[in-house]
Parts: sequence; C-alpha cells; structure tokens
Amino acid sequence: MKAEIIAVGTELLLGQVVNTNATFLSEELADLGIEVYYHTVVGDNPSRLKKLLTEAQKRSDLVVLCGGLGPTDDDLTKDTVAEHINHSLIQDEQALAKLHEFFTFSKNKMTENNLRQTLMIDGGIGIQNPTGLAVGTLITESRTTYLLLPGPPNELKPMFQQNARPLLKQLFPQKEQLISRVLRFYGIGESQLVTDLKELIDTQTNPTIAPYAKPNEVTLRLTAKTADNELGQQLLNGIETQVLEKVGEFFYGYGDENSLVKVTVDQLKESGKTVSAAESLTAGLFQSTLGDVSGVSEVFKGGFVTYSAETKEQFLGIDHELLEKAGVVSEACAIAMAEQARKLANTDFAVSFTGVAGPDELEGQPVGTVWIGLAEKGKPAFAVLCHFNRDRSYIRQSAVMKGLDMIRRAINKKK
Repeated sequence: MKAEIIAVGTELLLGQVVNTNATFLSEELADLGIEVYYHTVVGDNPSRLKKLLTEAQKRSDLVVLCGGLGPTDDDLTKDTVAEHINHSLIQDEQALAKLHEFFTFSKNKMTENNLRQTLMIDGGIGIQNPTGLAVGTLITESRTTYLLLPGPPNELKPMFQQNARPLLKQLFPQKEQLISRVLRFYGIGESQLVTDLKELIDTQTNPTIAPYAKPNEVTLRLTAKTADNELGQQLLNGIETQVLEKVGEFFYGYGDENSLVKVTVDQLKESGKTVSAAESLTAGLFQSTLGDVSGVSEVFKGGFVTYSAETKEQFLGIDHELLEKAGVVSEACAIAMAEQARKLANTDFAVSFTGVAGPDELEGQPVGTVWIGLAEKGKPAFAVLCHFNRDRSYIRQSAVMKGLDMIRRAINKKK
C-alpha cells in the first residue's frame, strides 16, 4: 500500500514552523506496514492543494493531510478535499457537543467561525480529537483513501494514535510490516561510519541500513520488512551484530528518544556512582544538561562554574602558581579542576572543561581548543585535548558530549 503525506500551511513554507508531523506519521504508517512514498508541503492555497490532490490520487492509495482544519478563513483543507471528491461537508455531532462543552466550561463567548472545526466530509468517518476541537475525517473515494488531521502536533499525535491508527489497521491490514531499530554512535562521523560499513550498505537487501547525521553524533536505522515480528527481530539482530563488529567501539545506545546524557546517567545509576563537574568555557552547560534528565539527583551532587582564573583559585583551591605557569587553557589546569571538583563534592567521578569557545584566541590558543579532564576515585586524573570547530555554541555543546562519553567509557571499563 502506497501512502503520501501532505502538510498544509503557509507557515511551514516560510520556515516559521518545523514539519515534525511528517516524521511522526511516516514512522507510524511504517509500523502498520504502509510505505510512505511522498512528503509534500503546500501553502494555504486551495487551487495549489487541489492540483496536488489530483496528482496524489493517481499515485497513492492513502493520502494523509495535516493542517488546515481550524476555524479561520485560511483553514480550507476540508473544503478543498470535499470539493475534490465531490462530497459535501456535514456537522459532526460529537465534535459539536465537545465544542459547546468547551465554551460553557471556559465561560468564553463562542464565535461563529468555531463551528468550522466541527465539520467533516459527508460519507466518511469522523476522527475525534482528544486534545483539541477540530474533528478529522477518514474517507475513501475512487480507490483512494483520504485521512484529514489537524496541524498542531499536540493534537495530531494523540488523535492518530488513539483514533486513526486503529481504523487504518482494521481497514487496511498488511501482510508485511516494517520493523525498525535505531543504533546511536558517538565519536565517529557519518562519512567514516559509512566508509566502515560500506560493504554492508552496498549489499543490503532486507534489512536495510540508513545513516543519519545529528549534531555531534550519528544514528543508524535498521529496518526489516517481514510478515512475522519474531523473524523481523532475528533479521535485525543479525545485521546489528555485523554493524557492531565493525563500529561497536562508538556505539552507546538505542532509540530515537534516547541520548548520550540519558545513557550516561542511567549507567551512573546502575553502577551506583556519583558525578560532579568544574566548568569554565561551558559555563554550567554540562550540569544543566545533566539536570534535564529525570532522577539525576541520585547521581549528581552538584558542581562549580569557574569562568575566571580567580574563581578557579577561590572556588576550587587551584594553586595560583600552576595557573600562572601552565595557563587556564592547559592539561594541568583541566586535571586540577577535575581533581578538586571530585574531592570537594566527594563524588566518584568529576569532569572538567576549560578552553577557548571564541570568538577570540586565549593564551595564544586558537578558538576550539578545549581540554576536558576526568577524575575518578582511586585513579590518577587525566585530560584530553580536543579541537572543535564551527561556532561558539557548537564548540560548547561538543565539549559537553565529549565529557559525557568520557564518563560513560570509564564506567564501562569496570564492567
């Protein structure tokens, strides 16, 4: 079954809103065994949308439209689709009742245009909206099925998962489904990863291997097409084993929603270890990144932000002579910062960051020069020299990722 996704909204074309709905819907449809062949974005223009619908009808079995179901005059998706398939719009009584309940409860005056949100295409199935007011429609005409959903992701996602997905599964059962697994890698670039996996990628059939570059990391999506879930998992296990034999050194976790910081925090919890930090150029970014993870208080005691040489002496007790002789952008400074942060916070690990984020050089060191120190209880502290490029923000983010990876690798050595 071939599907395509049409996102409607001039704000998408202007770049004011990112089209995250297409990603979500593609993954959901693939999970149902429905392959998406096209993604299109069109503005709030009925004539252009009508032309696009004519093309979509020729090439796709399922056309999913998101956006343009609201109360304003430019929300014309339902009107345009209804005209395209020569159907009328009717009131959805369930959506109408919800609309009246909403305005009664909020004690706000309901304007007439709000009634547009309760219209659906006659002859179709009304798709109720758990978190909003705009009702959707699922309707089949001339061997093409149209699914109309609202644009806001916080409405579209629960609406699809709770109401549209079960209908699609019931109406269009697929013999085969696509099963995916995402592998995450840090410390290797996309070009090197692809080079190392060239033989596997060149000979791929089923499963397939798709690399994606993200800021400071790379992911691989392994996808198997199968009629049997157990067989699909076996296929994925086999290709994963081959991938990790070649680049397993850089692998750190699974999943789209996972992250290096979450994996690191989870490993600290599992090992019963604690961490602190001393930050200069990152100015608290590492500690803030840790703080984004729920439950991090189990392993993160706190840390220090020492942006100047004076605060490195005052807060961390680093020797003035060391700073004078080696400088703040130095291996010796990074090691001392990590050692002192670990001792003062009484943690198992401490990581430190010092360097040049830019835009100007510091101590004769070019922008992007970063020393990252790691102190571990019972072991000598050490520091690594990194050279990050791009802008100031990217340099700081890169340093944080490297620090997380150093902690993760230190924990894994103990296993």
